[in-house]
Amino acid sequence: MVVDTDSLTVGVVRESRSGETRVALVPKLVERLRGRGLRIVVESGAGAGARLADELYEQAGASIGDAWAADVVLKVAPPTADEVGRLSRGTVLIGFLAPLSDVECVRALEEAGVTAFAVESIPRISRAQAMDALSSQSSVSGYRAVLLAAQRLPRFFPMLTTAAGTVPPAKVLVLGAGVAGLQALATAKRLGARPTGYDVRPEVAEQVRSVGAQWLDLGIEAVGEGGYARELTEEERAEQQRRLSEAITGFDAVVTTALVPGRTAPTLVTADAVRGMRPGGVVVDLAGESGGNCELTEPGAEVVAHDVTICSPLNLPAEMPEHASELYSRNLTELLELLVDTEGALALDFSDEVVAGACVAGAPSSTGEVTEAKGND
Repeated sequence: MVVDTDSLTVGVVRESRSGETRVALVPKLVERLRGRGLRIVVESGAGAGARLADELYEQAGASIGDAWAADVVLKVAPPTADEVGRLSRGTVLIGFLAPLSDVECVRALEEAGVTAFAVESIPRISRAQAMDALSSQSSVSGYRAVLLAAQRLPRFFPMLTTAAGTVPPAKVLVLGAGVAGLQALATAKRLGARPTGYDVRPEVAEQVRSVGAQWLDLGIEAVGEGGYARELTEEERAEQQRRLSEAITGFDAVVTTALVPGRTAPTLVTADAVRGMRPGGVVVDLAGESGGNCELTEPGAEVVAHDVTICSPLNLPAEMPEHASELYSRNLTELLELLVDTEGALALDFSDEVVAGACVAGAPSSTGEVTEAKGND
């Protein structure tokens, strides 16, 4: 079926998850999508959490209405069961869908006849970098994590020279040198701290140094596929923890970012390591949703153990919704433009590795098939 481009709609829905302030599309990108022949329908209040009023969307050319009835629905957080029920058969859904951990949601989308694209599943290849929502949101998390550490630390981050004496800079250790880790290191450096980075992938040492941080070499490597670290063996993990426990005692603040997709986060900061930190120290654990990198982490909570504050925020990007939404919107726009042909029709080419890799529900049984979307005509 050929779709009338005038009737092809993209819906931007209001997020229902508690604390989720981001929106899947910002007004400044509405005009870009309209230039591709798409109509944008925004649910009233969708941008409220990011300080984006309905009027701004209307001024950009969108209409306010039932976004759930659109041909393509854009979201941030995974849909609830009730929200899945609001999607029509044949709808295309794009957003964070947690396909490895929220299997029930993916199954529900499949049963509802929805073609779903999870931004977490976009292949990490060069031409898909502009669509990489994991990276864009991780950069926000890394930045906010260091600000949180600086707020909780009862000491200055930068070196200060005053008439009363000199205050040495805080020492900050970042575990994991992915996007979040590198942003955390760069932010700590900008705040005047003395940052040090560690990762089990030795090839990222130069990236750590490129943002002005030192490299902590523990002599353990775990190079994996797709840009991720592989899971360590039991022996390697035990040795890593022993060496890290010794190293951590010399730092004022520790930010952990280590994740293995689809698995429980590795424990990098043991209770003994926390016990050995200087009183007033801070641990910010960004792996709380997967169990946490710190043995004493309580996901979503802030606790104090052995005079060390341990924070495990679960959605830091939502604390900076303006720029987080803007970056995420660009990611979704790039992906959507890949799914739209030159005439403005939504054509899903599953022979494309990005399209096939991101699709977690509703994919055809054989590759090479091009599926054309439904319309409202």
